[in-house]
Parts: sequence; C-alpha cells; structure tokens
Amino acid sequence: MSAARPKRILLVTGMSGAGKSTALNTLEDLGWEVVDNLPLALLDRLLGTPPPEGAGDDDRPLAFGMDTRTRGFDADAVIRRITRLRAAGIYDISTLFLDCGGAELERRYSETRRRHPLALDRPASDGIAREREILAPLRLWFDHVLDTTALSSNELQHDIRARFAGEQGAATTLLVTSFGFARGLPRNADLVFDMRFLRNPHWDRHLRPLTGLDPEVGEYIAEDPAYAEAVDRIGGLLEMLLPRYRREGKAYVTVAIGCTGGRHRSVHVAEQVAQRLREAGFSPTVAHRDLASRPKDAIEQQH
Repeated sequence: MSAARPKRILLVTGMSGAGKSTALNTLEDLGWEVVDNLPLALLDRLLGTPPPEGAGDDDRPLAFGMDTRTRGFDADAVIRRITRLRAAGIYDISTLFLDCGGAELERRYSETRRRHPLALDRPASDGIAREREILAPLRLWFDHVLDTTALSSNELQHDIRARFAGEQGAATTLLVTSFGFARGLPRNADLVFDMRFLRNPHWDRHLRPLTGLDPEVGEYIAEDPAYAEAVDRIGGLLEMLLPRYRREGKAYVTVAIGCTGGRHRSVHVAEQVAQRLREAGFSPTVAHRDLASRPKDAIEQQH
C-alpha cells in the first residue's frame, strides 16, 4: 500500500512572535493537518507515514511549522530540501513567511514577559536582530510574506483564511476595513478610499463621543452634499472590480476606507459600502481598526 500524500503542503516560518502559532492554529481549524517544530531530517518520514486509523480524508493538506528554535534549523538546507520536493512533481508546495517590525516584536515580548529564544540572557532586540539575519534567505525566497506588525490576532486569522481556505478558483475573500490616516495606512490594503473630504462629526461636541456605528453620526455625515454620489461611485467601482479580481485568481482583497481618526466617517462609509456589496451578492467581512481609539483635537487638526 502506498503512503498517503497530501495534495498541498505549506511550510510556515518567520520571526519569533510574528504569529506562527496563530497561523498554524487557523490552518488546523480550516481542516489542515498541522505539525509544528518539525526537524527537516524528519520531513521525509512524515510524508511517508500513513494517516492514523479513523483520521478520515488522507488527502487533506499538510502545514508544517519550523523556525530558529527547531532542532537542526538551517535556512539554506530548508531551501534545498523544498526545491528538491518541488522538482519531484509529487507535491503542491507553498511557503509562508511571517514578518514583523522589530519595535512591535519588542513590545510583544515585553507585554508577555517572555524571553526571545535567541537572547535568553540579553535584551530581546539582540535576539530579534540575530534571528532576522538567520532568516533573511527564507524571507527572500518564500512565496508568501505576511507582515503582521499592524495586525491583531483576529486580522491575522482572517488573512490566513483568505489565503489558504479554498482551492484555486474559489470566491475571493473580501475584507472591508475602516482606519485613521493619523495612525497609518493598513499594511495589507489593496484599495484605499479617503473620506476626509466629508464633513467631520468630531467637531460636533454631541457627536464626538459617538462613532460611525451610531445613527446620529451616520445622518450627520449623509447630509454632506458629496456623500451620496461618492458612496455610490465607490460601491459601483467595487462591484466592477471584484469579479475581475476573482477571474485573475486573486484569493483575497482588502478594501480600506479611511478618515482622520478612524472613528466616524470611515466607519460609517465602510458599513454602507459593505451593505451594498452584500446586496450585490458578495460576502464581505467588516473590521474597524481604530474604532476604540480616543478622539483627539490635535489629530483632527493635522488632517
């Protein structure tokens, strides 16, 4: 009897603290078989091992994680081994590298009070720099590079689902997110729309504590003479573009709608655009990145 061979294999690695565990857990929830911290020397044995009795579909995809903590880890050896596996033509192999900015990694280690695995007796920054150097060849070589610096755990899960949930040709996964320009652009946005031309509820002292989810704020914004036409044109553009993205094989699209602080105009317009897309037959997920931020006059005056 021949050994079971998964249709798809995904190698997941990246910076410690960038979200590898979250990514692997999400893949497991999607039905992938997941193995973490697998020494490269054991990969052939894993691929040649039949699934356990009662495991069900033996063709389910396989994700295996490794990083600098994995025994015998060597970036060049990983590249050579994956190259040989691809050349054999037996497996459909993809690679995912999870990256994250150094300052954000230091913050995460500080908040969790964990020590960096490469700097157990030194500052986390030393370990982060050393690990980035070790992993540099893989970051350059891998198919998918996902920067998690500005992503919450939920947003990372959404991105993983968008990339790896379905087979090629499946419907494009759509995220509509609001954000504040004062806090930076979303890193993974595909389309960005700026709502700062609309009247700003922040300067109404009754509306300032509210958000774009409140009806009073929505009514105030909708009174702007440019509002109706702008929202209609954005919705129409997306209805035209999304089917074309799908035909081109784009697995996920993130539509980012911004205002100054990310609490009023962008939130309301994102909800309106998402509702129009639902009525047109799409299934967007909606996220509001900066909804919980505090309103500040100084920020609003800068934009």
